[in-house]
Amino acid sequence: MASLSTTTRNQRVKRTNDKYRELRHKLKKEGDYAALSRLPRDASPTRYRNQCALTGRTRSVYRKFKISRLMLRKLALEGKIPGMRKASW
Repeated sequence: MASLSTTTRNQRVKRTNDKYRELRHKLKKEGDYAALSRLPRDASPTRYRNQCALTGRTRSVYRKFKISRLMLRKLALEGKIPGMRKASW
């Protein structure tokens, strides 16, 4: 389980990233790297980490479901994900 501070920080980075997205795109297109470097650090999209919506785990998060592989397996075995079941052959 991720700490509350980590999750909160990641949400703040996401908001800042969304706020400056258009400006960053415009500055990069113009090639104005001096102005780009004056933007806040959190405006960079690489500072945002995908996190599991249920546990906050940052590794092995499936983008389609926004949950980690561990929770995906657990929910699939419980039958809570429609159309997904354990493979057997």
